[in-house]
Formats: sequence, structure tokens, C-alpha cells
Amino acid sequence: MSQKNSDGKRSARERLQEQRQREESRAKRKRGVIAGVIVVAVLGAGAGIGALVAHSGKSKKQETAGPLVAPQGAMGKDNVMIPVGRSTAKATLTVYEDFRCPGCGQFENAFRDTVHDLEDKGRLKAEYHLVTLIDNNLGGKGSLNAANAAACAQDAGKFAAYHDVLYKNQPEETDDAYGKKARLVELAGQVEGLKSPAFEKCVDDGTHNSWVKKSHETFSKSSYHATPTILLDGKSIYGDQTHPLTPDKLRQMVGAAQG
Repeated sequence: MSQKNSDGKRSARERLQEQRQREESRAKRKRGVIAGVIVVAVLGAGAGIGALVAHSGKSKKQETAGPLVAPQGAMGKDNVMIPVGRSTAKATLTVYEDFRCPGCGQFENAFRDTVHDLEDKGRLKAEYHLVTLIDNNLGGKGSLNAANAAACAQDAGKFAAYHDVLYKNQPEETDDAYGKKARLVELAGQVEGLKSPAFEKCVDDGTHNSWVKKSHETFSKSSYHATPTILLDGKSIYGDQTHPLTPDKLRQMVGAAQG
């Protein structure tokens, strides 16, 4: 065998070996990417009761929305707050919530009766800020569509009642049931006088989608990073496991604020 042929065969073997090495490297990188995606998915699914970082969804592109239309009676900076209760109440409960957030559902179910009682007695007013953390972290449109529907209910003067219905019927965090607008319209039937052609059109058209996104944007730029965030007269009162809030404690704090 000539030296030339020997060199040619050796060169071919070397090229084949190099190609296999490149393919193995690509396969290894691909396995690493897949493993990373699986880890992220597992961590996302186990995120707990809604303490999800507000900024994690910032890189996602938002759908094009229509003009910013605030619901009737919205107040505060940029009109992203929905007020409930008498404006003359001395104590103010500020609530940042996501309708898909299980932690928000736990707060509402535990404190709903106490908050409404204090509102009815004129001792407490509430300010609701609607955000879309779960959509941003787990995907889907339930947070956005439910918040828009709640804003539509605000237009009809039925926000508080519809807000409560949404939490009483809240699906599992990973179930994007509120992404279905028909479900949101169906639940409106549980609020007297809410379900109407005007409400259904508002829900179907996503009339307040841009407003909801503005509300979430304002929240994401704040110092608060999770839902629910509950403030009483500007002070955080919920989420401290060493000093858990109870309905009785909330009544005491509101009582102290009456001066």
C-alpha cells in the first residue's frame, strides 16, 4: 500500500472521528437544554400558593391590545385601582391579586366575611389592583381574561360581588379555566343583574385588556413581587408566617385606625 493511500485513509478516519465528536457535542448540548426546560417546568409547577416573582414574565411578548379603557370608577395613579366601600372609611386595605393565584383565593376565603362586614360598617375601604402573574409564569390567559371580566363587572357596578364569585369558583393554579371567556360569562349568572349583552360583549372584546396590562405593569415596577400583597394603610400585614394575620387581628388593627 502506498504512503499516499495510507495517509488518505487515515485522514478519512480522522474526519469521521471529528464528525462523531461534533455530533456527540451537539447531542450533549441538546440534552442539557431539555433537562433545563424540565427543571424550570417542575419549579414552576411547584411554585406554591402564588408567591411568584412579578418580573419573571417580563421578557415575554405581550399580545397587541386595544386602547387603554379604564373601568368606570377606577381611581388612583394611572386609574389602575378599583375602590370598594365607603370613601369616608378611615382605614384602607390595599389588595394586589391575581384571579388564578391560589394564595389569593386562600386570603379571600379566610377574610371575605370580615372585610365585607368592616366595609358595611364604614370602618374599612378596599383598593383592588389586578395583576397577571400566573399567566406570565405558567402561560395561559386566565389571569388577564378574569381581570378584564372583573373590570367589566365594575362598569356594571357589580365588581365586589363578581370578584367574590371568581374566587369561590377558582380553578387549580395550573388549570387555565378562566382563559375561557364563556366560563367567565357563565359565572356572571351568579351575580344578580350582571349577565347582560353589554357585559358579554365587554368580556368577549377584552375591552379592558390594556388597562389590566397597565395595572400589572405598575405592580411589576413597584417594590412588591408576589400575590397576594395585602396592605393596611400602606403597611404590609399578610404573609409573615411568624405573625400570621387572622380575622380577629384584622378587626383589631382596623379598630385602632379609627382613632
